[in-house]
Amino acid sequence: MNSGFDLHKGIAAAVRDATGACRFVREFAEAYANPVVDGDGCDQDDLGAAEARLGFPLPASLHAVYALIGRRDDLTRVQDHLLAPGQLHLDDTGQVLVFRVENQHGAQWGVPLPALADPDPPAVFRPEVSGSAERLWRPFMDRVSMACVEMVLSEWMLSGEVFADNRELDDQAIDALERGFRRLPLPDYPLWADPDGRPMRWFGGDGVVLRDDAATWLWARAASSEGIARVRQALPGEWLMADDQRGERQ
Repeated sequence: MNSGFDLHKGIAAAVRDATGACRFVREFAEAYANPVVDGDGCDQDDLGAAEARLGFPLPASLHAVYALIGRRDDLTRVQDHLLAPGQLHLDDTGQVLVFRVENQHGAQWGVPLPALADPDPPAVFRPEVSGSAERLWRPFMDRVSMACVEMVLSEWMLSGEVFADNRELDDQAIDALERGFRRLPLPDYPLWADPDGRPMRWFGGDGVVLRDDAATWLWARAASSEGIARVRQALPGEWLMADDQRGERQ
């Protein structure tokens, strides 16, 4: 991680508009992963073919994300999957363009068909519980570009094999998290597996990024072994990878 990049300010700019979101993805990738380079994005022929097959153009913000990082698996397809242009499709109701799926097909994310003409339309999600009344499209984020910022953060978070850890949350740990780390300015949003539960939230501080999954589970990733050790010290409890990382070096 590059300590010169201010993650809080970057996200604050990213959630304002699609231009800020794409700028954030570039800056975040350079600081926290690998820089975006030519070839990371889908080419215009593939995107044009997808639009011709669908019969309508993609929203400008979604098109821009595909053109920027549509082939970048580490930021789009570690846990859940941004669909390739050739996989984009309408859902079974014909009313939502599906662009992302949970890795075991437990949920889908999409754009309502009536909003497709908007440059940066709202994103919705649907838990895929067959035969359940909960199998309905629900609001996810106000803009697709914001949903893509969340995607990049989440896929990066879950791609960490070193200086990363996760644990169950309880009330004591939540209190320590809220006191010890700064909320990042990504709006609250629902966890697909518990859409009526508490929201997903992001925190950061001193080279550390944390994701609170609806007050049930916590994910953390740091720039160094010292950083992840500080997280464990600030939030004592049963961290699942602590023993695996004893030998890590910065």
